[in-house]
Amino acid sequence: MQNLTDNNLMMKVKNGDLDKLGLLYERHKRNLFGFFYNLGNNPSVSEDLVQNVFVRILKYRKSYKGEGSFTAWMFSMARNINYDHHIKVSKQGISRDIAPEDTEMGSEDSLNEAMEQNGNAIMLRRALSLLPNDKREILLLSKYRELKLNEIAEILGCSEGAAKVRTHRALKDLRTIFLQLETT
Repeated sequence: MQNLTDNNLMMKVKNGDLDKLGLLYERHKRNLFGFFYNLGNNPSVSEDLVQNVFVRILKYRKSYKGEGSFTAWMFSMARNINYDHHIKVSKQGISRDIAPEDTEMGSEDSLNEAMEQNGNAIMLRRALSLLPNDKREILLLSKYRELKLNEIAEILGCSEGAAKVRTHRALKDLRTIFLQLETT
């Protein structure tokens, strides 16, 4: 069963074999969790949002056409779920609790190199959190989730060239913010 592609599994789910959704969940839960977490959601909310993605996949399974990448289709849903969540949060005035940049990175290491890497990772996370949502989202999809430009273009509803330009601009802005944080 592990030999089936995501598209094949989703087509089986569409045709009523709902058990295959569990395989898709196992394959993608980690990437989705990282996506939501890196967008500034706390771990608990990120887990809930992952669940919401698969509930929505189940709900809209009949609309799946099998064209293009399943991952792109899934991340399009994830983007919408994240957007819906933040609209709901802003309307209710709920705090997001802990942002990723506020969490500790584990125990301190006595080696200077490890401390420097740890500091850079924290600064990078902070710089990422300071980016506008659209740019942060593009970087998370391209660099952290390692989606291809054609998949990102499909998710964003733009051309591959536009996705490439947006990714480049987001990286440039991230670099600028990181360097500003480094000098302060």
